[in-house]
Amino acid sequence: MTESSSIVIIGGGLAGAKAAEALRDNDFDGRVVLFGAEEHLPYERPPLSKEYLAGKKSLDDFTVDAAAWYRDHHVDLRLGTEVTAIIPGDHTVTLPDGSTERYDKLLLATGSASRRPPIPGSDADGVHYLRTIDDAGELNSVLNEGATLVIVGAGWIGLEVAASARQRGVAVTVVEAARMPLLAALGAEVGEVFAELHREHGVDLRLGQSVEEITVTDGKATGLRLGDGSTVPSDAVLIAVGAKPNIELAEQAGLELAGGGIAVDASLRTSDPDIYAVGDIATAHNPLFGTAIRTEHWANALKQPAAAVAGMLGRSAEYDELPYFFTDQYDLGMEYVGHAPEYAQVVFRGNTAKREFVAFWLAEDNRVLAGMNVNVWDVLDDVKALIRAQRPVDPQRLADPEQPLA
Repeated sequence: MTESSSIVIIGGGLAGAKAAEALRDNDFDGRVVLFGAEEHLPYERPPLSKEYLAGKKSLDDFTVDAAAWYRDHHVDLRLGTEVTAIIPGDHTVTLPDGSTERYDKLLLATGSASRRPPIPGSDADGVHYLRTIDDAGELNSVLNEGATLVIVGAGWIGLEVAASARQRGVAVTVVEAARMPLLAALGAEVGEVFAELHREHGVDLRLGQSVEEITVTDGKATGLRLGDGSTVPSDAVLIAVGAKPNIELAEQAGLELAGGGIAVDASLRTSDPDIYAVGDIATAHNPLFGTAIRTEHWANALKQPAAAVAGMLGRSAEYDELPYFFTDQYDLGMEYVGHAPEYAQVVFRGNTAKREFVAFWLAEDNRVLAGMNVNVWDVLDDVKALIRAQRPVDPQRLADPEQPLA
């Protein structure tokens, strides 16, 4: 790559900002153009459902870089601009006004959008989604003490908002179709821990329930009607049933798709050698697990851009980090690392009643696939080492706090 080379980044979130940083940190002197669909400077999304709603942080606290950084590092930042098409044969992207921008290398960091299931009444006033700071601002305005909120979905966003709302004196009902919160992410054994956590804090948890409609009066949502015929009155409704990767541009450009996202190799390169993809949209080959994995977690947006940038600059690169995510709900803080879509058993080490424990997901041959530390710190490196070792462990010793994890 030369000073006349141009790298275009599509996506104005954490991943896009980190890619711009990595390019300049790696002495790329060419042109860098960063397109962001929102009017805001790139920011991190996890605080939207946690510290922002809890009133502990403002947007400035989780904005990645100030405007001056982009100016001082000669990054052409185009906010409020959605790329409408990618033309791989011409190495150009098309903008809403019909103009084009040429690239030598292109990085897709388009992230995800909130899933919007076809629930009758979902277009009414008072129905909220949470993906952007503007979404969070609207939700924040209704979380007043004494108000009522019903949340559709007991995934990470739904439960984090429930915790923030309860801490602000809001009455919260969570409706979930599965038999346990976080069932797909953690399984029933650990999902039960989160169910008890929220019940203890006064959340009305309705599990195994479908939503028939959002009830509406004079154009405003007034609650839910459930599959069992019951109704849940509420001042506001939050729909939090997962995210939809923004892969439309890639699909239209003919890039190979996989696992609900864009297929990339371990260097984050797509089926087009001049286009890379990172973050929520990247279904990336993981060298350790020997399979392609797509996760919608902050750690990928933070760390994958460095590997993608190395590849774009012609250097050898491989993203081999273990999937990682974290949450904070009430007095529970946790970190999860690994990949266990299927597992044989969960081993607990510590006190689940006090919510001070480490959980391990084991394969049939007792290899550690994933681990989660709950209010137990300074063990993450040991958990990672157990996963990377890919060797069977003794479940009884693993469960014994007197046995060192190392």
